[in-house]
Amino acid sequence: MSRKLRIAVVGAGIGGLAAANSLRKRGHEVSIHEQVPQIGEVGAGIQMTPNAVKVMRALGLEDELKSVSFMPQAILGLDYRTGRKLFRTPLDVCDQLYGAKYLHVHRADLHRILSQPLPESIFRLGVKCVDVGTVNDTAYAKFGDGSEVEADVVLGADGIHSVVREKLFGEDAPRFTYNLCWRMVVPFDEPDFNLVAPASTMWFGPNGHIVTYYVKGGKGVNVVACQETTAWTAESWNTQATREEVIEAYKDWHPRLHKLFMKADHVFKWGLFDRDPLQAWCKGNVTILGDAAHPMLPYLSQGAAMAIEDGYVLGTALSADTSVPEALQHYEALRKPRTSEVQLKAREQGKTNHLISPMARLRRDIEYYIRGLINPQATGLKAGWVYEYDATAVA
Repeated sequence: MSRKLRIAVVGAGIGGLAAANSLRKRGHEVSIHEQVPQIGEVGAGIQMTPNAVKVMRALGLEDELKSVSFMPQAILGLDYRTGRKLFRTPLDVCDQLYGAKYLHVHRADLHRILSQPLPESIFRLGVKCVDVGTVNDTAYAKFGDGSEVEADVVLGADGIHSVVREKLFGEDAPRFTYNLCWRMVVPFDEPDFNLVAPASTMWFGPNGHIVTYYVKGGKGVNVVACQETTAWTAESWNTQATREEVIEAYKDWHPRLHKLFMKADHVFKWGLFDRDPLQAWCKGNVTILGDAAHPMLPYLSQGAAMAIEDGYVLGTALSADTSVPEALQHYEALRKPRTSEVQLKAREQGKTNHLISPMARLRRDIEYYIRGLINPQATGLKAGWVYEYDATAVA
C-alpha cells in the first residue's frame, strides 16, 4: 500500500490490540472502539505458545512479556484419580525446536503490554458497534450512541459474539457441546510445586479434564476445569460459581485438586459452544479476526495465539502494494486455512481428553507412553505443528 490507511478497530481485546500494534508499526492510522466503559483486570491465564511469542518479538514486546510470565518446564498429563504420569512433553527445548519460548501469562498482563505502545487518544470506550459496511470503497462503523466512523478498513475484533461478523454474514448457529468449564486464578505468595507442578498440567478423567498452570511469575495458578454436562450454560466468561460447586463436580478426583480448589477466592463458569469454520472473513473493506472470525474450543490453548497471529498478518497484508480489498483477501487466504485446521484439531482433542470407556482411555494412555519413548514432542497434544509456525515469516 503506497499510502497511509485509516483503520477502525472494533474491540480492544488481545487480537484488536495486536492488530493495532502491527498496523501502527507500518505507519497506518488506527482508532480503537470498545463497548466497555473501562478496561480493567479481566480474564484469566493464557498459554503463550512459541508461535504467539514470535509475533510478540516482532512487535518489540517479547522482553516485557517474559518479565511478567512463568516459563513451564513441560506439558504434563496425569491420571485424574491416581496422579500417575501419562506423558511429559518437555518445553525447555522450545527455543531450539520452534524458535521461541513457551510462556504462561495472565490475560490482564498481556493486555497491558499490548496497550502500552498505543496512545490513549486512539481509544474510544463505552461505544457499542451496531452496524458496519462499505459504501463507495469507504468502510463505516456505526455505534449505539449515534456516532459513526469512516475508514479505509473496519476490522471486527469484537469477540465470540461479534456484531461485525453478524452484520457481514448473518447470525451464526453455535452448537452447545454439553461441556461446562469452570475457571479460577488461585493466589500464591510463592509457587508450591508440591501442590501444582511447574508445568502446563492436564488431569485426564472420564467426561472431563482439568488444566493447571502458573501465571504472574508464579504468584497465581490458573485453573480451567471442563466437564460434560446435561445442563445448558451461557456462553459467557463472567457467570459466577463457587469453589464448593467445583469440588462436588470433581469429588472423585485427586485430593491435590481439592486442596487447590479450596484456595480459590473467585470462580466463574461458562458453557462451551462449537462453530464450524466460516466460508469467508471479508466483505468490501470490512474484515474480522480472532474469536470473531474463528471461535475455537480451548483444547489446544490457541484462541489468543491465533488472534495475535491474525493481527500481525493483517498489518503486513495492508502494507502491500495492492488495493484494500485485494489486501484483505490476501490476509484471509493466509489465515483461514491455518485457523480452520486449529479449530478442527481442537475439536478432536476435546474428544480425546474426555474418553469415557476404561478401555479407550487405556489405549490412549498406552499410545501416549509409546510415543513418549520415541519422541516426547510427539506425545500428548502433538502440537509441534502449531508451535513451529511463524506468522512473521509467512506474512
